[in-house]
Amino acid sequence: MDRLIEQTESTLAGINSPAFSVSFRFLLKPNLQNLSLSPTLIRSVSFLFKMPAEDRDGEPFVEVDPTGRFGRYSDLLGSGAVKKVYRAFDQEEGIEVAWNQVRFSHFSEDPVLINRLHSEVQLLRTLKNKYIIVCYSVWLNDEHNTLNFITEVCTSGNLRTYRKKHRHVSIKALKKWSKQVLEGLEYLHTHEPCIIHRDLNCSNIFINGNIGQVKIGDLGLAAIVGKSHAAHSIIGTPEYMAPELYEEDYTEMVDIYSFGLCLLEMVTMEIPYSECDSVAKIYKKVTAGIKPQGLNKVKDPEVKDFIEKCIAQPRARPSASDLLKDPFFSELNDDEADPDA
Repeated sequence: MDRLIEQTESTLAGINSPAFSVSFRFLLKPNLQNLSLSPTLIRSVSFLFKMPAEDRDGEPFVEVDPTGRFGRYSDLLGSGAVKKVYRAFDQEEGIEVAWNQVRFSHFSEDPVLINRLHSEVQLLRTLKNKYIIVCYSVWLNDEHNTLNFITEVCTSGNLRTYRKKHRHVSIKALKKWSKQVLEGLEYLHTHEPCIIHRDLNCSNIFINGNIGQVKIGDLGLAAIVGKSHAAHSIIGTPEYMAPELYEEDYTEMVDIYSFGLCLLEMVTMEIPYSECDSVAKIYKKVTAGIKPQGLNKVKDPEVKDFIEKCIAQPRARPSASDLLKDPFFSELNDDEADPDA
């Protein structure tokens, strides 16, 4: 409590409001000293006084995390079926970050499911790999029934938008991007326990365009599986979902299928199965083993063969580790494939 009062008094020096200062010293401070305040209220008061003057006077935060470190702005960076991503700021490090928010109303009122999601995202926070978006913080907001997590921001946004912006990209550059995605998948799939992304597509692969560095993001809905590597719930983006995923019995090989279709999108700049005008038609084609029409637009036979390896039947699909050894990447030396090298 004394620390809160000290923080508050020191912050008052940056507030050009004598009336506010007097109100604090004669009204708020005695109450803070005498009342037994709940931790939630203390944090709420802390947010107000820890917020820099430029944030109060300039662009306001619409929400602050429980520690007071991260502040959320109102503008969206992206939006999906169950999640919204907002621009945010890390006051401790002085960097922009992404504030990811999942509303549990999109799932169910089942507390077991909510706790499992929270536990999974907490585990994702421990992942350390340069091809995976960093997760800085995770917390539940019981009042608003949301799961929130803070992640790093890549300078050039997602790969889908970046590829559309830069239409003339060599096959060699596409190989560099693809290899980095596979490095990230290899890390997830060989992690203990194994992690299946389940929703890999070009809108959640991100890029720092100035150095050609690619990172996998949107891991909030990943499945963490045991030694059997088997998962049983349907989740993902229909155009990228492997046929066995619809059958609710699958392994990490669903990510290899999705990766193959990501590469297809990188090459054609079209979302797979764009010839279908409904999810039902996509489902019908995928479960029948009918490949997307976009594959016919791939003119390079080496690229086409590599994509077909990735979208083969589950038992015939190579692992991420095997694909990294494929001759498809032979023209890339280690320095070229690694933008940090």
